[in-house]
Amino acid sequence: MVKQEQAAGAGETLANSNTGTAGSGATVVSTMEAATTRMAATPAAALPAATTVSGARIDVAPGTREELTANKDFYRIDIDLESPALNKNDWMLEIKGLFDKPRSLKYADLLALPAVTQPVTMGCISNPVGGDLISTSNWTGVRLRDLLMSLGIKPEARELTIRSADGFFENVVMQDMLDDRTLLVYGMNGESLAKDHGFPLRIYIPNHYGMKQPKWITSIEAVKDHKQGYWVERGWSEEARPQITAVVDIVAKDQIQDGKAPVGGIAWAGDRGIKKVEVQVDGGPWVEAALRLPPLGPLTWVQWRYDWPVQKGPHTFTVRATDNTGALQIEEAKQPEPEGATGYYTARVTI
Repeated sequence: MVKQEQAAGAGETLANSNTGTAGSGATVVSTMEAATTRMAATPAAALPAATTVSGARIDVAPGTREELTANKDFYRIDIDLESPALNKNDWMLEIKGLFDKPRSLKYADLLALPAVTQPVTMGCISNPVGGDLISTSNWTGVRLRDLLMSLGIKPEARELTIRSADGFFENVVMQDMLDDRTLLVYGMNGESLAKDHGFPLRIYIPNHYGMKQPKWITSIEAVKDHKQGYWVERGWSEEARPQITAVVDIVAKDQIQDGKAPVGGIAWAGDRGIKKVEVQVDGGPWVEAALRLPPLGPLTWVQWRYDWPVQKGPHTFTVRATDNTGALQIEEAKQPEPEGATGYYTARVTI
């Protein structure tokens, strides 16, 4: 996989989108209720209301990454070094194959459809434990299921083949086609997608790594036979389900109060959510950390905090997480290929 530098440049502010009906953690309203001015421009969405209630959640350890990643900092992995440059006035989305009413959509046609916004964490399958190839954003777009039904997808259709302007391709299976959280995305944090992040259209599919989620989409074809995607053909996971992961972002040794230093980070498990985060210091007992609940949404990472009784000297902090199914993070350290990296993250700090 080709790792790119962080994308530069912002997209245009979204405007003139319709509202729709929210589901599975997505929110669709007429005005933005988020805390920042830029997100207030999102035309049809807001973060879950609980995130705006003062005092409803714990304070994170100073130095913990933000819950929402700025567009310029969102990670990028593509098959080419240079992103396709597509003009929204010339671009068309060809929808073909096993449909009663196949058609092509212009960019303006997409924006005229009911819009859904949901906060989402996406990670790259090639990300090492604790790596920076993971980010969280508010995605705005069209619910894929609704679009397919409106075009009369035929009963014999079993998958969608999605192709991109850069030559990338991937298949979407029936389970994901019918998931009301699967979106054809054209907006990111209240702006149109930037060139480096898939403008004018990408897809979001819950509980999969980014390798299953094409950008710069130009065609969607309903087919009856299974085909392997670009990275699957090259030996990566067919399912690409996110591994449970927890990371220490900070041991805030300059923020000691009452003999305790705040330790913080994030944990993520795809759409399974995080039930518990535990911290171990110097090989001692596992101690449960506090979670900042609710998270931005059921599809995002969660921030955690542990107030550690300070002791002078060098120390090793290890963190692990349990998801909402009760599954504990895999301790055995494995490289990302082919199923995603596993192992516990460790941070070393001297006080």
